[in-house]
Amino acid sequence: MGELVYASLVSLDGYVADADGGFGWAEPDADVHTAVNDLLRTTKTYLYGRRMYDVLVAWETMDTDGAPQHYGDYQALWRAADKVVYSRTLAGVASERTRIERDFDPAAVDATKQHGDVAIGGPTLAARAFEAGLVDAVHLFVYPVVVGGGLRALPDGVRLDLDLRGERRYDHGVVHLHYSAGRPHQR
Repeated sequence: MGELVYASLVSLDGYVADADGGFGWAEPDADVHTAVNDLLRTTKTYLYGRRMYDVLVAWETMDTDGAPQHYGDYQALWRAADKVVYSRTLAGVASERTRIERDFDPAAVDATKQHGDVAIGGPTLAARAFEAGLVDAVHLFVYPVVVGGGLRALPDGVRLDLDLRGERRYDHGVVHLHYSAGRPHQR
């Protein structure tokens, strides 16, 4: 049985994007990018919302010849995994091994975990998985920046008890926090 892993690059005040939708402040350096690659190495399936897929689909055709090794490594990992995009409006996909689902079905996601590790990308979609009690691990790469608002990394209205499993500090003040996730508390 695999785990459902939520990993995110996040500001110190808890956002993945600022109020204008910008996330350039979270561009990972080689060490952080390599750590993310290592984290995702066992991932069999990626779950994405439409916006996250629109950002990451560039890895399908990106020319990584001459690019740093961690770019090519990530591209290979991304291409090798199955991808599920949750969207009610997306007509088609621009990547191999990708399918569209119109609705988030917790039972189907739980069944996907039977085939190996699953990574969920994007906080809006991840909120649904948190609410359903499906998230097993949380990895936050916290950047030393306060953006003051925007798209929150973690959902409002869900109470989880997290167990710190590890932490690591990187250059430029980035800190990786690894938690195992308990089940949400009922209200």
